[in-house]
Amino acid sequence: MGTPHHFDPTILREYDIRGIVDKTLGDADACALGKAYGTQLRQKGGRQVVVGYDGRESSPRLAKALIDGLISTGISVRAIGLGPTPMVYYAVHELQADGGLMITGSHNPPDYNGIKMMMGKAPVFGEQIKALGALAASGDFAQGAGTLETVPVFVRYVDRLLRDFTGAPMAVAWDPGNGAAGDAVTALVKRLPGRHIVINADIDGRFPNHHPDPTVEENLEQLKQVVIREGMDLGLAFDGDGDRIGAVDRTGHVVWGDQILLILARHLLKEHKGATIIADVKASQVFFDGVVQAGGKAEMWKTGHSLIKSRMAETGAPLAGEMSGHIFYKDRFYGHDDGLYAAIRFLNAISAQGGDLARLRQEMPHVLNTPELRFPCAEDRKIPVIEGVRDRLSQSGAQVIDVDGVRVLTEDGWWLLRASNTQDVLVARVEARDEAGLTRLKDLLRGQLKQAGIEPPADL
Repeated sequence: MGTPHHFDPTILREYDIRGIVDKTLGDADACALGKAYGTQLRQKGGRQVVVGYDGRESSPRLAKALIDGLISTGISVRAIGLGPTPMVYYAVHELQADGGLMITGSHNPPDYNGIKMMMGKAPVFGEQIKALGALAASGDFAQGAGTLETVPVFVRYVDRLLRDFTGAPMAVAWDPGNGAAGDAVTALVKRLPGRHIVINADIDGRFPNHHPDPTVEENLEQLKQVVIREGMDLGLAFDGDGDRIGAVDRTGHVVWGDQILLILARHLLKEHKGATIIADVKASQVFFDGVVQAGGKAEMWKTGHSLIKSRMAETGAPLAGEMSGHIFYKDRFYGHDDGLYAAIRFLNAISAQGGDLARLRQEMPHVLNTPELRFPCAEDRKIPVIEGVRDRLSQSGAQVIDVDGVRVLTEDGWWLLRASNTQDVLVARVEARDEAGLTRLKDLLRGQLKQAGIEPPADL
């Protein structure tokens, strides 16, 4: 029995632990999480874990505290040091560990940090994270004398990324955004054919050049400029911990997550005819139609990287992805999201489909869509609002997909309303074939929000 520890409830997120350093998340929290995780792992028969950390200034000390907690429960820790989150996922497989933990704030601002976890080869999320919080509050920790060993895996990780490269030489600009993937990107491009430029390669947790989130277009402006100025074929960007990818073509246009996934799917379906490809509910109808046209089965699933990984394991799908840029490969890989591995397969897919990303983007059916719209909604109201909208629409005979919130199909296109898993917000998106259709769909969404007592956002 140990000392009970109570986490700030705001840090127990759906997919990870995440908070503001030394305000809601500190060394004591990391240590207690290590104790709770180690206790659970021992209960499941596990004894050995991998621990890594990202480039934030607080990450080394949080990693030390986490490791101290793990060791106190009798766990053997294999510390792999600084790198992207997918390097921890890789190391769990490569070192045949019983689990893995990564200190990372992902794409959050510099004063944030957190912990992503695997138990066995599966992600820890949802009720499992709540259970860790309850265990810490009980103080009922396992006791033992664990060990700590430093195990360098960086070179092996880069080797593994390169193993599946089959593409032609290309001119590529890379932007790890001063995030944890900087060293790995630098090492990777030295061994790729073609011409490569890396910007913002220095790992710097203050993110001095731009926020490390490639799903926000303003964060890609610097990359666009380099691509156009230097005459590159394309540009690739990564988030703060390297598990998400973004892209721009040679003309400076953004290639969004569902468009990246469709290009990857078309390539994979040449070899795996009839395979199921999964995308989250926010993806364009262009993606789902395109997969079917390429001879595959398209499945729409819930948003959330842990939920997608779990669904892949259930269905045996070789490829999945999200609008957010999480790309998951089971084909020739491990089924987890790795932005750098996705980049390698993306270069392969572009090469195999003519070598011009701009053309591949331009040839996709043209639709109009809003960015992801987010607006406040109290935690205890989110689900009732969604359920009310779903019930009203179902009773009216509307065509509704309710796999995650409500996605409503009309002749004009579709609109989506769902509850965020990580924040006190509702999330909406609208897509149509033309401006008039987009206006009509926005009006429908606005009307449903008003009926639910929610003031529609100004940008809807």
